Amino acid sequence: MPGMVLFGRRWAIASDDLVFPGLFELFVRVLWWIGILTLYLMHRGKLDCAGGALLSSYLIVLIILLAVIICTVLAIVYVSMKGTICNPGPRKSMTKLLYIRLALFLPEMVWASLGAAWIADSIQCDKIVVNGIIATVIVSWIIIAATVVTIIIVFDPLGGKMASYSCAGPSHLDSHDSSQLFNGLKTAATSVWETRIKFLCCCIGKDDHTRVAFSSTAELFSTYFSDTDLVPSDIAAGLALLHQQQDNIGNNQEPDEVISHSPGPSQEADLDAELENCHHYMQFAAAAYGWPLYIYRNPFTGLCRIGGDCCRSRTTEYDLVGGDQLNCHFGSILQTTGLQYRDFIHISFHDKVYELPFLVALDHRKESVVVAVRGTMSLQDILTDLSAESEVLNLECEVQDCLAHKGISQAARYVYRRLINDGILSQAFSIAPEYQLVIVGHSLGAGAAALLAIMLRASYPQVKGYAFSPPRGLLSKSLCEYSKSFIVSLVLGMDVIPRLSVTNLEDLKKRILRVIAHCNKPKYKILLQGCWYELFGGNPDNFPTELDGGAQGDLTQPLLGEQSLLTRWSPAYSFSSDSPLDSPPKYPPLYPPGRIIHLEEEGTSGRFGCCSTAQYSAKWSHEAEFSKILIGPKMLTDHMPDILMRALDSVVSDRAACISCPARGVSNVDVA
Repeated sequence: MPGMVLFGRRWAIASDDLVFPGLFELFVRVLWWIGILTLYLMHRGKLDCAGGALLSSYLIVLIILLAVIICTVLAIVYVSMKGTICNPGPRKSMTKLLYIRLALFLPEMVWASLGAAWIADSIQCDKIVVNGIIATVIVSWIIIAATVVTIIIVFDPLGGKMASYSCAGPSHLDSHDSSQLFNGLKTAATSVWETRIKFLCCCIGKDDHTRVAFSSTAELFSTYFSDTDLVPSDIAAGLALLHQQQDNIGNNQEPDEVISHSPGPSQEADLDAELENCHHYMQFAAAAYGWPLYIYRNPFTGLCRIGGDCCRSRTTEYDLVGGDQLNCHFGSILQTTGLQYRDFIHISFHDKVYELPFLVALDHRKESVVVAVRGTMSLQDILTDLSAESEVLNLECEVQDCLAHKGISQAARYVYRRLINDGILSQAFSIAPEYQLVIVGHSLGAGAAALLAIMLRASYPQVKGYAFSPPRGLLSKSLCEYSKSFIVSLVLGMDVIPRLSVTNLEDLKKRILRVIAHCNKPKYKILLQGCWYELFGGNPDNFPTELDGGAQGDLTQPLLGEQSLLTRWSPAYSFSSDSPLDSPPKYPPLYPPGRIIHLEEEGTSGRFGCCSTAQYSAKWSHEAEFSKILIGPKMLTDHMPDILMRALDSVVSDRAACISCPARGVSNVDVA
């Protein structure tokens, strides 16, 4: 930290990143050196064969060369352990050591080539010696190949420009030349990110929507990453420190006094009713994922249950349902929802950028027409997620500032056109005109479902929306308030997606910069202790994140402060120099939809909670409680639909069993 400059360009690796790679290479080299030395000492008397003198010279030079390399790697590891992330002064000799280490690859490659050539000449010597030489040559080329791969991985395409920009120094950041250099760097970064994304998504189509999504995603990544001099290991260390800091604050925090007055029976009854609705409609949101989620939830019996639908051709029952690309999906949908063929109006698994799969069914139990939109399951869906700019929605309602996530609003608009223009909803309500329209979805599907409910409210005033684990960066503040009368969101535990927005990512970046700027531990210790803490827990007090007075006296040069880790202020919230001051930023703050039910875990159930029987409590929460990304092992697992379904099963059954104990329910309800 910052990225090292070698050969006149910046690399995506810092001088304190070489501890673990160096130790691994040291381990391999020492074993290799001991093996070669043992081979030579034990079998040097058998090298009096034809070509034996060459092999003897080869082994002697190899032993000396390995000893020099081992000493160099040992010095690299030792130097890399010194200092802290923001105190690289003790590691100033690292550049020279790396030049020496890279120079040693030249004789190593020559010697490996000579060894391969001698073996190819079929030298007639002791078989053990020849096999040892063969193993030596193989190991040499494996290490050389691994080094080449590592160089490719840490190569930064913008390294030349970044090195030039770093030379400008923070004192020149406001100059005209520096501004031009930064704009050129950002343009180049956007181009590089777009090339990377196109390479990763080479298997999907190249239509207009896809090209727009490529550009939007590249713009997002270049905006987020181009203003900091961070390497990947810095981010990992920062996340580890943030998790410990977060737990330390949580352990020392006094119990919240969120409830200003005891919630009345109507609020408790409303929570129970909405939880029961969420429990019911979550089955439809899960069904929209089709057979992959069903097989994942039922790994031993799922394939047997739906295998017949995968293998046989379309039946007359299938012909009753409109849709496309059903394949194995219909069987899993029937199993998940418990409905019959005749209850489905339309099922579509057509999947492109900004075009999501969805299903429409008649739910006779709740007397509703259910539209379920699928969440993220493909590269196309990921591109839809990452098209994070805001766009204006043209709605038939008196709401000002109607902004929404661009990619998700485009996907909702696609489903809207299919439902209205193709007559799908008309067909459903011609069968059941008295039913209520309910729109549900999980994750990306939750965001699309919420926006779809807003779009359809003018035509269907009684529409209801249930958004399971929706993304936070979805609606402007005014639309968020507007949606509270007909949309309910459900969030489980530490789920990162309902806390994920460009605004919160920027906040996370600043918190990472702050915590590593004030850390007094070397990076390798942070990563080791962070891994231990994630796997086995511990006391976060054992992981200091502030410089004490004694440590500051040991610094060999001034610390890189929090601001010096920023190459330039992020444009995510600032106005561009060529735009009017009243123009909105490209990524304004966005909020989750509707009223929010938060399922919180009671007690502890293991670090990851995948195989645990956790207990949950439910409460109404304000969106402000999700204004910061929480770091923890469950931030990803709590988003999984199967985990959410189990949590809903648990909380609904617990509240039903304790219906005669209102005191418990009241204590778990907050006034939003």
